[in-house]
Amino acid sequence: MVHISFEVEHVISVGIVGGTGYTGVELLRLLLRHPQAQVRVLTSRTEAGKRVADMFPSLRGHTDLEFSDLSLDLLKQCDVVFFATPHGVAMQHAEELIAAGTKVIDLAADFRLQNLEQFEKWYGMQHSFPTELKDSVYGLTELNREKIKNAKVIGNPGCYPTTVQLGLAPLLKAQNQLINTKSIIVDAKSGVSGAGRKASLGMIYSENADNFKAYGVAGHRHHPEIVEALENISGQQGQFDQLIFVPHLVPMIRGMLSTIYVDLTEQGQQTDLQELYQSFYQHERFVDVMPANSSPETRSVRGANELRIALYRPQPNKLIILVAQDNLVKGAAGQAVQNMNLMFGFDEAAGLDGIGLLP
Repeated sequence: MVHISFEVEHVISVGIVGGTGYTGVELLRLLLRHPQAQVRVLTSRTEAGKRVADMFPSLRGHTDLEFSDLSLDLLKQCDVVFFATPHGVAMQHAEELIAAGTKVIDLAADFRLQNLEQFEKWYGMQHSFPTELKDSVYGLTELNREKIKNAKVIGNPGCYPTTVQLGLAPLLKAQNQLINTKSIIVDAKSGVSGAGRKASLGMIYSENADNFKAYGVAGHRHHPEIVEALENISGQQGQFDQLIFVPHLVPMIRGMLSTIYVDLTEQGQQTDLQELYQSFYQHERFVDVMPANSSPETRSVRGANELRIALYRPQPNKLIILVAQDNLVKGAAGQAVQNMNLMFGFDEAAGLDGIGLLP
């Protein structure tokens, strides 16, 4: 299958594997409004033959698509295939799709961790396509733009790691050592949609409503992803192994807020950090550096592909970074569409111009 270079008006065909989960339907919501993408294939293991609009009434009048069984022959006819599936699915099919000239964007963890040992430890499975893992690109759009443009396979970042990387990147990319990399603490909160749509006891209403708890304190699979990503951003190996990451579950559906605590070096204390962040992100359409001492709220980004950052200096040697995003959009489906736009030479914001739903 020959893929040509794309003129602006060219419309690409898209496949989504795993269309019944939250990230799958979020991808569909975004792509149905994309001027240059048409979703042709939408697969589901359990709902084949069912109209999408019958399962998701919000899509009535917007699509006539039906769920279908996973057919590689159909997917190979697409220009790009998104995997909104459990971990371990994309790596089984990526090789065949790439050979057919189809690009792959995986929203699970199959292509996030370059360290195979860490992947197998945290995800409890052998990697079935390690050769492509080496060539895959980590899809944190703002930090990997040039590599993403030429990628065949994208590992879309986890939701928590997106907030941590964008929250710390200006400090780690600076010429001077501005923070103590060994004493970073990330205290993060997520809405329950981050756990996916499967039925589980811990996710039912009476377990979550009117309740608040930490989880994964002894170890969370996003921790090695955060460490590996920060090493890549800073170019410093072994400096982030002592990072503390504690996620919490908030009784809301969408939204994520990460509070990052760092110790400043002497040079960090003498740096105008607000200016550092503003200049680092000044050309980024989806990263908003708010005025100092602001308080980013999750509802300000609900449904939008935006991430908001605010800085606090409670003491001369301490910095607190607050980062808010919608875990399903900038933390998952929105960032995946942003990466697709780069891969096909479209405007990076195509299909992503939604404004946060407030109140």
